[in-house]
Amino acid sequence: MRKVLALAVSALVLAGCSDSSSAPLGEPEPGTLRILAGSELADMQPVLDEAAQATGVKVKFTFTGTLEGAEALANGGVDGKYDAVWFSSNRYLAGIPEAAKRLGNQVKIMSSPVVLGLAAPVAQRLGWTGKPVSWGEIAAQAGKKAFSYGMTDPSASNSGFSALVGVASALAGAGNAIDARQIASVTPQLTQFFSAQALSAGSSGWLSDAYIRRATGPDPVDGLINYESVLLSANASGKLPAPLTLVYPSDGVVTADYPLSLLASAGDDARSAHQRLSDYLRTPEVQKRIMETTQRRPVVPGVALGSQFAAHDLVELPFPVTQQAVDALLQAYFDKIRRPSRTLYVLDTSGSMKGERIESLRSALAGLTGADNSLTGRYRRFRSREEVVMLPFNTRPSGATTFTVPEQDPAAELARIKTFADGLSAGGGTAIYDSLSAAYRELEPVQARDPDRFTSIVLMTDGENANGSSLADFKLAFGTIPPPVKQVPVFTVLFGEGSGDELADVAAMTGGKVFDARETQLSDVFKEIRGYQ
Repeated sequence: MRKVLALAVSALVLAGCSDSSSAPLGEPEPGTLRILAGSELADMQPVLDEAAQATGVKVKFTFTGTLEGAEALANGGVDGKYDAVWFSSNRYLAGIPEAAKRLGNQVKIMSSPVVLGLAAPVAQRLGWTGKPVSWGEIAAQAGKKAFSYGMTDPSASNSGFSALVGVASALAGAGNAIDARQIASVTPQLTQFFSAQALSAGSSGWLSDAYIRRATGPDPVDGLINYESVLLSANASGKLPAPLTLVYPSDGVVTADYPLSLLASAGDDARSAHQRLSDYLRTPEVQKRIMETTQRRPVVPGVALGSQFAAHDLVELPFPVTQQAVDALLQAYFDKIRRPSRTLYVLDTSGSMKGERIESLRSALAGLTGADNSLTGRYRRFRSREEVVMLPFNTRPSGATTFTVPEQDPAAELARIKTFADGLSAGGGTAIYDSLSAAYRELEPVQARDPDRFTSIVLMTDGENANGSSLADFKLAFGTIPPPVKQVPVFTVLFGEGSGDELADVAAMTGGKVFDARETQLSDVFKEIRGYQ
């Protein structure tokens, strides 16, 4: 049993199981900093292990998304749980007064601009190797579908948000931070630019892994918009068939500066630990070590850049200064600019879901229709132009029900989705793989008819497969799926007594990701998945 559990846990880690910002880290400890952080900072662990030996300060991380972190700060969810936060940037937090007031001393540790990386042959074909290229030129070629790229969801990850801000600010050309009034004027160009986006993700690391997977498959993506550090790391991995050429837009970039930020509520011991750790991380020797380990740039003057950093002096684009501008930009992106989504939910309604579990499922789906008014809920709802397909199952799969959210006046259709969710009832057995196969069959004709959507499957189950075909049967059937549909990832949700190793296997096989709802609210997990859709 212990061996099986270990294998399941390993599989979850490899498939990218999610973390919760509410995970308890215990009471304050002398010499320990409890830090709520962006997931990309996991690569700092070797440096932090050395820091613990040198300074006596141990770091305990809990990883979360940018928006979730902002919400936890704004609503006081960090108070007493954490001593510091460490995200790629505090610019977004600064625009939320309730979040900003909880930040204390902020120390910049390293930096990385968000840039475009293109497979070298594609960059050469476009004539962008060693030549200044503006965001406007990039948008024009994207509109012609001259290349494709992946980018993180701007409501879930700072790299995606920085890219959205960067291209919008550059296209507006005002020289100042873009405001709500200017967004409408650049929407046509932004729509051009984002028409070439072929991959979306909730985190920079998962996006890089997905790009590498696609690069070696039958339907490769040409490039990534991501942190310079992520792109350089991908090149250094040896996993790419062709290296990425980094394109630094001549009219500017938005740079992450990774401020290690003490919380205003932190105690004296945490304040001392924060000071010792910050001082250590900013020493020239450690700045060089960070650069070598993470491919991020030093922020301390006098530390020479490594040879991998081709561009030295970068133009920094202004960042929106008001929450109103941020909201307007994100709303335009999701409801008008980006390619619409198609999301198919394969939902376990077997007998084991009776009671609190089926109610949790109903509530989670209702939250996505607009019932959740939280900061994260606003940006994780079903979006204008989105196609939502519900496929409940128990002993066998039910028929699929499709909803299409209109661009104008979506309330009625969202209400229909909520009514459907409220009507879900539990009973019967558990036919996981018959139902997953049915989901892929459902997608075949609609993908052929309307391929220009971000399409994904969410598989939620609270038990092990008990009816119909097995995982082995599904694997055989998966090999016969047409390539365009085979690219559709499955995001699996581990709930109740669901089989962790099997769900991890499905996620890995389809290019998806495992999300763990055993210790987290199902509604929070469903919202997190939205960052990948």
